[in-house]
Amino acid sequence: MRRMAEEIQPRNEQSSWISNWLPSWCPTSLSQLKDAEEKMLKTVRRPYSRQHIRISNDNYLWTVAFSTQLHPSSPLLPQPPAQPRTPLVLLHGFGGGLALWAQNLDTLSSCGPVYALDLLGFGRSSRPLFSTDPEGAEEQFVEALEEWREKVGLQEMVLLGHNLGGYLSAAYTLKYPNRVKHLLLVEPWGFPERPENPNHHSIPVWIRAIGAVMSPFNPLAGLRLAGPLGPMLVQTIRSDFKQKYSSVFDDNTVSDYIYHLNAQTPSGETAFKNMTIPYGWAKRPMLERIHQVRADIPISFIYGSRSSIDSNSGYAVRRTRPDVEIIVIRGAGHYVFADQPEDFNQTVLRILTWTEGKTQ
Repeated sequence: MRRMAEEIQPRNEQSSWISNWLPSWCPTSLSQLKDAEEKMLKTVRRPYSRQHIRISNDNYLWTVAFSTQLHPSSPLLPQPPAQPRTPLVLLHGFGGGLALWAQNLDTLSSCGPVYALDLLGFGRSSRPLFSTDPEGAEEQFVEALEEWREKVGLQEMVLLGHNLGGYLSAAYTLKYPNRVKHLLLVEPWGFPERPENPNHHSIPVWIRAIGAVMSPFNPLAGLRLAGPLGPMLVQTIRSDFKQKYSSVFDDNTVSDYIYHLNAQTPSGETAFKNMTIPYGWAKRPMLERIHQVRADIPISFIYGSRSSIDSNSGYAVRRTRPDVEIIVIRGAGHYVFADQPEDFNQTVLRILTWTEGKTQ
């Protein structure tokens, strides 16, 4: 495993009146995002390194790395154990960041190397301009992940993605099958086609109303337009996150982190908008392509029993690939890894153990 690149000073990729105006209106900054992330990660007990990994076009992906064996001269540099488990790579969902895995990192890294990164255009990774073409935007995400893999020096990985991260994990596996040992899709976004007559009654009236007004704008534009009221808006609308992390935080740590993640200049958010049609359906549904994943790459779906995401996509894939595993975790919603972290962690560890045993 190669040494990870040094941390670099982020720059503002999108020079526009919007990016110049945002800091004066929104109570946020890259420094505040860094502080919010560090507060989230204080609950993690195992040693880890965290650095920006340089890729092409002056971009970089913010990364934390864990290993079961540490170099004696530097407690933060990950080194491979004598018989390394295939590294587990965690990709967050839309509007998220790597610190949302705070309740999972210790357990998942207890048996082997783990990497968590902020997707290109999100979190503390660089925020470049994305293609307005949905296929082009998807390719930028995928190529950034491949360049990251090369720079970190991973030959193979178990790729776990939540929400948008699940969609991108599948897209990456389609293009680089030799690099993926097992594909874990956690409540993945973007799999089914948009129905010809979608059931609007299943969508709350307030969401439809906001969607109609905000459709020309980015999904989280309202958060930035709220300016100084933004942090309170997140605390109110996403009050459920306080409960999800109540075992480790008794204050607004998580909502503050979510606010600072999404109040920055939009980049990955813009790419996501260009990849979707109302209300949140993918322009390039993954169900049309996932059957092309190489047959010897295991696929597992993990859903929450209380999630609004329909698990039918997983069962649709299994109709063409009977070996596909579908796990439903009781009592969990869309953020299954935060709702039921212990069940989620043990499920993933079991899959990792099975994957290693299968290839030995």
